[in-house]
Amino acid sequence: MGKKYSILIVEDDKEIRDGIEIYLKNQGYEVYKAANGLEGLKIVEAVEIHLAVLDIMMPVMDGVTMLMKVRNLGYEFPVLMLSAKSEEVDKVVGLNMGADDYVTKPFTPLELLARINSHLRRYEKYLQATVGEEAKESDTVFRLGGLELNEETVQLLVDGEPVKLTPMEFRIVQLLMKNPGRVFSADEIYERVWNEKAVNTDTIMVHVRNIREKIEVDPKNPRYLKVVWGVGYKMEKQ
Repeated sequence: MGKKYSILIVEDDKEIRDGIEIYLKNQGYEVYKAANGLEGLKIVEAVEIHLAVLDIMMPVMDGVTMLMKVRNLGYEFPVLMLSAKSEEVDKVVGLNMGADDYVTKPFTPLELLARINSHLRRYEKYLQATVGEEAKESDTVFRLGGLELNEETVQLLVDGEPVKLTPMEFRIVQLLMKNPGRVFSADEIYERVWNEKAVNTDTIMVHVRNIREKIEVDPKNPRYLKVVWGVGYKMEKQ
């Protein structure tokens, strides 16, 4: 990648923190480190961060709380959560708060690096689209009932009102809206959106729930984003 990206590692285990830093610096990334969420938040407010890796369990301020504050402040950079297998509930809470992905400990540096590279590639495209020229009315605009998705401005309108989606949520809505009526399994959505072999497909369920909260009048009785039980998800033809 041409641009030098800044990555924030927020992890209370110094050995893990320093180990990740070595691998990332070898890849040309600029690295910032913090031992807890409060320290991490101060760094986010002081310098431009392009991606953050947050541990869930930390003293002073945990990763989920930091994530919630980061999103409330309006920062949209990708966030990867680090979690132990025993932290399933926290993991889901993190995804609900706006995390893009999670990596379960123990993990290999190469696995984490692959996830980071993948999310940064998508984030770069997202940034380029959001600062680009005004979109023309063309084949980059898709409509479904009261939904209007514009690929050039990376924007979704619901009944004429803009809805704020994370980059991951936008990609999922984009995939489903461009194929109305077609059912996609969780594995297929993951592989299409993440561009890698499906591993954490339970994240799809959480992202779908978040999307429904944003686009549906009644999320429990969705008009647009439907579950086909035992098969997958689809955008209902209107």
